[in-house]
Amino acid sequence: MARAEQVLVLEPQHELKFRGPFTDVVTAYLKLTNPTERNVCFKVKTTAPRRYCVRPNSGVIYAGTSINVSVMLQPFDYDPNEKSKHKFMVQSMLAPYDMTDMEGVWKEAKPEELMDSKLRCAFEMPLENDQTHESESTKIVSSSASSVKTEHPSLPKSSSSSLDDAEVKKIMEECKQLQMEVQRLREENKQIRRRMMDLRKRKMTAVGAPYSSPVTTMMEEGPFSSILALSVLFFVIGVIIGKLVI
Repeated sequence: MARAEQVLVLEPQHELKFRGPFTDVVTAYLKLTNPTERNVCFKVKTTAPRRYCVRPNSGVIYAGTSINVSVMLQPFDYDPNEKSKHKFMVQSMLAPYDMTDMEGVWKEAKPEELMDSKLRCAFEMPLENDQTHESESTKIVSSSASSVKTEHPSLPKSSSSSLDDAEVKKIMEECKQLQMEVQRLREENKQIRRRMMDLRKRKMTAVGAPYSSPVTTMMEEGPFSSILALSVLFFVIGVIIGKLVI
């Protein structure tokens, strides 16, 4: 009994082309499409299993989906006078609805349930013009990469690195002035607090209860607000100078 016609759609249909040079692994791609409403089991076989690595070499293609198979040819000594006799076969069958073991399904499959498609292998060497073009392209890419590496160190690390020494000194002087101003405000604050303590003691002695007024609160909070603002400004300038030093 003749086997059923292949339900999978293969791209390419008849030939796998491998383009040299063959001093390294060369990969060709095979696309398998399942246009049916059933899941399909598949296997990929070759007449030269030691020369090729196929991933994946078996599996299930779900209804209406596709899968890409990578066929990797191992390095070998290419002889242009020798024609390739290698062939591949894609074997498939409709997956049972209750399939649990794919290997068991293949073992129990009947010959009339199996479908297969065959592809031959073709080896091609790039033309001399192509090789020249590839080598020139490689040189251009290499020279471009070298120029980028050479020019890169001269680029500024950040916009702040463009400040000259005079501006740095100016910022340092301003920081010193701010330090002096903060110290002066601290001393004034201490004096004000001493006066306020004396005033409170006098009020408590005269009235017999603690006394507080909005004016007193404002006098106490004013110096603290100034110190806080100057401290924040001093911190920001310190961060900028730290970046410059780094």
